[in-house]
Order: sequence, then structure tokens, then C-alpha cells
Amino acid sequence: MTDTATIATDGLGRRFGDKWAVRDLTLAIGEGELYGFLGQNGAGKTTTIRMLAGLLAPSSGTLRLCGHDGTDPIGQKRLVGLVPDTPPLYDYLTGRQYVALVASLWQVGRKDRDERSARLFDLLGLEDVADDLCKGYSHGMKKKVHIAAVLTTAPKVLLLDEPTTGLDPLSTRRFKDLLLAESRSGTTILLSTHVLDIAAEICDRIGILAGGTLRCEGTVAELRAAHGDASFEDVFLQASADGEEAPRGTADG
Repeated sequence: MTDTATIATDGLGRRFGDKWAVRDLTLAIGEGELYGFLGQNGAGKTTTIRMLAGLLAPSSGTLRLCGHDGTDPIGQKRLVGLVPDTPPLYDYLTGRQYVALVASLWQVGRKDRDERSARLFDLLGLEDVADDLCKGYSHGMKKKVHIAAVLTTAPKVLLLDEPTTGLDPLSTRRFKDLLLAESRSGTTILLSTHVLDIAAEICDRIGILAGGTLRCEGTVAELRAAHGDASFEDVFLQASADGEEAPRGTADG
């Protein structure tokens, strides 16, 4: 496990009954890195994210976030901003109230909260609907409000599980720009997505899972070179084929 990595796992695994959802996962993701986490449905991406967020205890191996290990789940949660596939909004709060609630739970001061939320509402195109009840939002709008709430807490680590589901093209463009800005400011981001173009466009490195194991890892150029200069789509399909070993990029995985 790399001591200087913001996200570091060594032999991380999670078993449900006699089935391993994640096996022997070793990652080292640096400060400010935007890391793409790809795989077919059931590959182990969401299970990994839930372990990193402190919502699931590992069955094996170790993990550290910003130097905090998995034996300190409260300290672990304080560092993390989690955007799940289904945002946990409250129907009878407005978007602005929901963001304020999350900020208060993370003990963000009012001045910082107001400044950050105003910037995020503007960037995500939320200002016109910020005072509407959450129950009237579309799925994409709910996701944007939750993203604003999470980023208002200024997390050191941002974990994103299919964050662009339900977003229209303009919102997706704004979201990509926002992630790039957050990574440049030092936030470490793990992005799980099925949209290969987004991962290829903005991620510094990409890891591809299949059957709960990391099959390959590297930059897009490294992964393509390791697969005979195949297209990135073909790289993904080959590497994510369950039960097949795939060529690796530069990292050990």
C-alpha cells in the first residue's frame, strides 16, 4: 500500500456468503487524481465504493483514506463525499434546504456554505429551481442537487457512482468541467461510470474490474497500447470480460 496515496487499498475484499463481490483489490490513487472505475454490472464497483465510504466493512485486506484506516469509520466518513446512483433527497425539503441540511451535518459554517452553494447552484444550473420541493425534481435534477450538497462540504475524497445518469448533455458538460476543477483544487475523485467517453475524456487513469478483481489499470494511452492499440471501447470489452485475464497498463493492479 502506497503511504502517500490519498486512497490506498491493499488486498481489499468483500464477501457476501460464499461469493466474493470484490477480491484482492489494490489501489493507490493520489491527491487531486481523477480516477475512472469501470466495469460491467456486478463487477464490484459499487461494493468497493461502499467500503471506501465506510458503509461496508471489508472481509479482507486494508484501506486508508488520507492516512485514516478502515478501523476509524467515523473519521473515514468525515473525509468522503459520496454521490450514489440514487440520490437520498427528502421530498418535502427544497433543494436549497437539503443542501443546507447536509452542510450542517458536516459542520460547515454558514458563510462557507452560502458561498460554496451559490457557486455550485450557478455551475449546475440549479438557481431557478433551488426553492422548489425536491419531490418535484426529475432524477437528473435530484442528482445535481445532491452533487451540490456533497461538494458544499468540501470533501477530501469524492466517490461517484454513475453520477451522470439522468443528466442532459448541457448538465453533463457542466458536470465534467466541475470535476476537472475539483481535481485541480486537490480533491481526489473516484468516478464509476458506464459512459466510456466521459472516462476517457477526463480521467487521469482508469481501472477496469471484472468478477470483483482489477483486470487492468493505466492511462487511456497505456491501456490501448497494452491491447495492441485497440479502441478504448474494445479495451473495455476485452478487459471486463468476466473470467478472462487481460493485458495490463503500467500499474500492477
